[in-house]
Amino acid sequence: MKITRAGTAPSNPGPEETFTGTVRIDPLFAAEAPGRTMAAHVTFEPGARTAWHTHPAGQALIVTFGRGRVQREGGPVEEIHPGDVVWFEPGEKHWHGASPETAMSHYAIQESVDGGPVTWMEKVSDDDYAG
Repeated sequence: MKITRAGTAPSNPGPEETFTGTVRIDPLFAAEAPGRTMAAHVTFEPGARTAWHTHPAGQALIVTFGRGRVQREGGPVEEIHPGDVVWFEPGEKHWHGASPETAMSHYAIQESVDGGPVTWMEKVSDDDYAG
C-alpha cells in the first residue's frame, strides 16, 4: 500500500508546446510496473485548452469544476460540466479545455503503453475551439 498525501507533489504549468492559455497540472499518481495507469488533476483558465492528441490506451476525464469543451476529430465541439465523464477511445484524436468564459478542472486518467501515455499533435486553432 502507498499513500500519497494531498499537496505533496508540486503543481506544474501546462507546457506551451502542448497547451494554449494558462493550465495547471497537479499529478496524482503514476503506477509502478507492472501497472500502467496514471492520473492528474488539470485546471484550465477560461479559453485554455490542450493541443490535439491521442492516447494509446484511451483516456477518461472526470469533470470536477466549471464548464469545459471537448472535441474528437470530425465531431462537434461539446460542452462538459461537473460530474460528466468523458471517454476517448484508444488512438482517438481529440482535445479538451475550458469554456471561453469559465475555468474548468478535470481528472485525467490514462495508461502508459510502450513508455508513453500520449502523442501530441498540432495546436487547436481558434476556429476549431469556437466550433
